[in-house]
Amino acid sequence: MSLKFAKGKFTLKNPDKYVGLKEPTYRSSWEWHFMHMRDHHPNITNWASEGVKIPYRCPLTQKQTVYVPDFLIQYDDKRGKRRTELVEIKPANQMIAEKVGKNAYNQAQYIKNQAKWAAAGAWCKQNGIVFRIINEEDIFHNGKKK
Repeated sequence: MSLKFAKGKFTLKNPDKYVGLKEPTYRSSWEWHFMHMRDHHPNITNWASEGVKIPYRCPLTQKQTVYVPDFLIQYDDKRGKRRTELVEIKPANQMIAEKVGKNAYNQAQYIKNQAKWAAAGAWCKQNGIVFRIINEEDIFHNGKKK
């Protein structure tokens, strides 16, 4: 049995905020929800989908390759200061060691993700922006504090 994921082109309601070079494409319902929130949030000033490429070495193949994080966003925080973040959306079972379990696919994804995220963290530090990884709990918290 294969899983079916939501995929498609996102329809922008506020195209002036979108600074990506290509039409935003979502590869999951989580990404669609994140795009929708960014497109409609009044504090978001700019955002792009898959707009950054970061080189890294894959620990599973030992080959140099490229990591393309999901989103680059710029917003004004509560104090009015402009912030920039690079954001990756991943299921908790591929990002939190305790949730990976014995599933071989999730274990491999976890290992690969650690290398990607280390490269992204270094890239962000060099460029003075924040790297953030979010999961389903972050997207669908329904206003509840953790």
